[in-house]
Amino acid sequence: MRAWLGVVCRDHVARGTELGIAQLNHGRRDSIARLGPGDWLVYYSPRTSLAGGRPLRAFTAIGRVADDEIWQADEGGFKPWRRRVDYLPAADAPLARFDGALDLTSAPNWGYRLRRGLVELTDHDLGLVRAAMVTA
Repeated sequence: MRAWLGVVCRDHVARGTELGIAQLNHGRRDSIARLGPGDWLVYYSPRTSLAGGRPLRAFTAIGRVADDEIWQADEGGFKPWRRRVDYLPAADAPLARFDGALDLTSAPNWGYRLRRGLVELTDHDLGLVRAAMVTA
């Protein structure tokens, strides 16, 4: 079991959680294929919307990859690759709440790693983020 951080605007996260799916890096297959069944996926949303959204800087969803099936959706001219995810009931957790406690943010210029769109999380970070997000 591994834990992953997907970097996606909140609007897209909301649509994915509603559909019970994950989609990363604008629908590219290589990113979504890195996730395995049972892996954790946490979304971090730097902004509320892709274009013109306001800054958010919060963890916005958490769930587990449901199975090993990767499929390509057809949304007209857009054909993104997706996976099924079982999302937990969760509340947004602002990054500022962690006040430097995350391994993710411990290195200088840590934000550059997020440009990849998908980075692996340590067990330590998963535990802290999950505790901050998951609602009863």
